[in-house]
Amino acid sequence: MESVWKPVATEEAFEIVRRRLFEFAGDRAQIEGISRQFCDYYRQNAQYFPLETQSNEYFERMCASYPIHPEIFDRLYEDWSTLDKFQRTRGVLQYMAVIIHRLWNDNNQDALIMPGSIPLDDSLVRNKSIHYLPQGWEPVLEREVDGPRSETHRIDGEDTRFGSVQAAHRAMRTIFLGSAPSARDQVVKGIQLERILLGGVQPGQTVGVFEDVLKRLRNRLHYLYSDQDRFWLDIKPNLRREMESRKQHIDKLMLLEELKRRVTGVFGRNSIFSGIHVFTNSTDIPDDYGTGPRLVVLSPSEGYAKTDESNAIVAAEKILAFRGDQPRQKRNRLIFFAADTDVVGRLNDAARTYLAWREIVTDINEGKLNLDLFQANLAKKSADDAEKNLQQIIRETYKWIICPSQFKATENTVEWEVVSVSTNSANLIQEIENRLHEEEWIISEWSPIHLKNLLTQWYFKDGVPDVSCLKVYQDACHYLYLPRLVNDQVYKNTISKGLDSEDFFGFASGKDGSNYLGFRFGNGGIPTLDDTCVLIDKNVAAEYREKTKPAPKLEMTEIISAGNNSYQKVMHNEKIINSDQLTSVMKTAIKNQFYSNIDLDPVKAKMEFATIVDEVVQQFTSKLGVNVSISVEIQANSKDGFDEALQRTIKENCNVLRFRNSEFEED
Repeated sequence: MESVWKPVATEEAFEIVRRRLFEFAGDRAQIEGISRQFCDYYRQNAQYFPLETQSNEYFERMCASYPIHPEIFDRLYEDWSTLDKFQRTRGVLQYMAVIIHRLWNDNNQDALIMPGSIPLDDSLVRNKSIHYLPQGWEPVLEREVDGPRSETHRIDGEDTRFGSVQAAHRAMRTIFLGSAPSARDQVVKGIQLERILLGGVQPGQTVGVFEDVLKRLRNRLHYLYSDQDRFWLDIKPNLRREMESRKQHIDKLMLLEELKRRVTGVFGRNSIFSGIHVFTNSTDIPDDYGTGPRLVVLSPSEGYAKTDESNAIVAAEKILAFRGDQPRQKRNRLIFFAADTDVVGRLNDAARTYLAWREIVTDINEGKLNLDLFQANLAKKSADDAEKNLQQIIRETYKWIICPSQFKATENTVEWEVVSVSTNSANLIQEIENRLHEEEWIISEWSPIHLKNLLTQWYFKDGVPDVSCLKVYQDACHYLYLPRLVNDQVYKNTISKGLDSEDFFGFASGKDGSNYLGFRFGNGGIPTLDDTCVLIDKNVAAEYREKTKPAPKLEMTEIISAGNNSYQKVMHNEKIINSDQLTSVMKTAIKNQFYSNIDLDPVKAKMEFATIVDEVVQQFTSKLGVNVSISVEIQANSKDGFDEALQRTIKENCNVLRFRNSEFEED
């Protein structure tokens, strides 16, 4: 019987197969209508489909092969006909008869019979499909292509985008039909993406869904290979099975160390924070004032979710309360950053996947795995892809800022405020800073009115006239109900702005009994921040200024002439003096030189010099036309002499400060 079947031309075979399988395929209008829908769809999405689909000739081919899609015939006649014993016409006819019978019984509603329609879960169709193939294909079809236990079944069931169009099933059926006959013999292996889409996508469906499902399949199947835009199946498992095996044995400590390294790298180096502490034990998080607040990044197991915040809050509470075994003092210097609990599972999986691929690549480089060049290159590409995926998921995972606060000083309960940051921002640390500023959880610019209100509320009570300038800043670092300033420079800037006005507070660099040293109120100044300087209540400062105001200076008020006689009325200390007294008064008023010297205590020199500048030097520099020069002479001696290190340090500092002379001498 087989001798009767002779090869015929492909186009003739289309007609022969169709006529033998279908007594009546449909009237011409119906055939052309459905074929036109497909061709219009291919033209509207021309970038996704083969060039041949854009021609009118392809429309004629669709009409001629209806209700079978031309791609099925192309694959069977071009690829399957190369197999031993598979006859071009008879083999196609027998194969299609089995397929059509099953689709008819299943009441399949596809507009055309496409590669993606082939029911490979049916035992008859499956057996016919693998009859001409080498041994080993049956488990591949069962596990990865079609059937209730296949990975495609799970993928379509997990995501409604895929399941609604059976994207995973249709894609893998198409790949099987296009690659199984020649997977081992092709120089350029696989079926192109455009052919997979042609065999699986129907009009009205979204091409992107099928592109996405192919990415999912590539990451999960053990017998699917890919190279750029080409995909193929083989009976030899790819390296994914090896990767999955290694992935299950990744050490937890190794996993955490890798995540710590990766998460640390996400933040960069430049920030307002004094330190960024990633997965750090409370003992190693300093309890200090620092140059900025400290960002504490909690481990993935200490994640946060709106429905279950307990892990993150419990971990943050422990770090906030204690540094090791000791109570933490500067609690208002800590801000916490946590992972999203709902994404942590994906994060751990991505990290394990990357570490497993990295191990495989290491073994390949060290000659421990004997693979061909293609598989070696594929392993390296998989490791690179896994690394990129891990970096992306890290950004998706870490998104919750958790900030401790207290709304009332009388309550010991810590309130935890939580906001999320955008996971799409290119600069994570900048995004965190911006969010903190928006919520006013950190302050980098502070108005003097806020400082005045704080002083009035907490310090200038019960007749207290002043408070240590340093204490106020330190309290702001200690107590959660006070503002969280970025650093002491923000505080100094606020004081400096406040001293330009008489509306807020006064300042003194020190206090001696009831006297304020270096007193400033409404006349500006650059404050120091040490344990001697004080902030003064506004009213107290105003009274002190009036009390210490110097006596009025000599003032000429009027000169009167009367004929040949003239006399002068002069105000001197609020008394009128006549012209006879003017000579002696003027003599005391026209002194135009001033000299002074003083010995300073070297221990208190900084404070004393500041007082001298405030009380003496600025009296001159605030006047127009006054030239002031200041010379500083420093002498030091030691019975034991000065060592080389000290001499070098002093000379370098003097050079930087532009001293004219600085020498060490022998007695």
